[in-house]
Amino acid sequence: MSIFNELMPQYQLMPDAYRSIPEAEMERRVWEIKRRYGDELLIPGHHYQRDEVIQFADVTGDSLELARLASLNTKARHIVFCGVHFMAETCDILTEEHQHVILPDQRAGCSMADMANIVQTEEAWRLLTEQVGDTILPLTYVNSTAEIKAFVGRHGGATVTSSNARQVIEWALRQRKRILFLPDQHLGRNTAYQLGIPLDEMAVWDPYAQRLLTDKDPEQIRIILWKGHCSVHEKFTTAQITEMKRQDPEIRVIVHPECTHDVVIAADDAGSTKYIIDRIKEAPAGTKWAVGTEMNLVRRLAAQHPDQQIVSLNPDMCPCLTMNRIDLPHLLWSLECIDRGEPSGIIKVPANIAQDAKAALERMFEHV
Repeated sequence: MSIFNELMPQYQLMPDAYRSIPEAEMERRVWEIKRRYGDELLIPGHHYQRDEVIQFADVTGDSLELARLASLNTKARHIVFCGVHFMAETCDILTEEHQHVILPDQRAGCSMADMANIVQTEEAWRLLTEQVGDTILPLTYVNSTAEIKAFVGRHGGATVTSSNARQVIEWALRQRKRILFLPDQHLGRNTAYQLGIPLDEMAVWDPYAQRLLTDKDPEQIRIILWKGHCSVHEKFTTAQITEMKRQDPEIRVIVHPECTHDVVIAADDAGSTKYIIDRIKEAPAGTKWAVGTEMNLVRRLAAQHPDQQIVSLNPDMCPCLTMNRIDLPHLLWSLECIDRGEPSGIIKVPANIAQDAKAALERMFEHV
């Protein structure tokens, strides 16, 4: 028995036999199931998914966009979400009771989302409110667990995306003197800085040391940043930007705001996944780009825009390992489990958590 089986016995794993099925046969079987189920089956595919999976997606987008699109499609009884765990949770929160959200491989998690758990967050809240009183509003990136979204919802806060973080932070700072931003410190720092808040009014909360990493009086801190990050976007550096510019001064560097602050400042442009896609789509032929985001998307952009030069800012970058867990064999297995009437990988958020998490999501929708 594998270590994974011992630690996670509740997960049903795909039979090994699926690995030996020829690719063309897997594709044929997926298309056949999609054809038979029609509108009763919806496959949302995140931008970072493999091409072998994204070819079957009925809708593509970022995590929140996909969840909202799924919520509008009430005909779909089965929603096979090609993304990671927190995305499937959000989809379940926003869809109706008769709809089942399925993750083809439940091991497809997110290291960033896992950097903030509910026990740590509740303890941080207790300690911080002891220091600064009722002056904090919590916000969480949608790249977080349902429990963290629910915590934020219970305390009057909202979720944010990389596209609307600026508007939500502006709203939050009209409600309270300071915010606690979970779980990605970089998106929080970069957005607050863009709003004109100086870095010396921000501090990182270390959930293991259980303290603010600052010598300043906590009363001087307006933005409390959870010590979390994206393991993919942290691998982009200013040295890579310098080298790209040295090799070709005409190349434009565009990065995601999950990158570190120094990288975002050094880049020519920065924005959400959708922003990056749109900027490249609108650019004229002959434009050169070095893109600081997940490799599957960079490769897809290069293939979609052969009239432009598009490369990864980090030439040694690998695709997101957890996103890559959703592959063609897992997609086929998931669909055939549904077809047998034995769906595997159903994501169901408990009702009390879903209710509070939905409040945080709806609060975001109200203010952007």
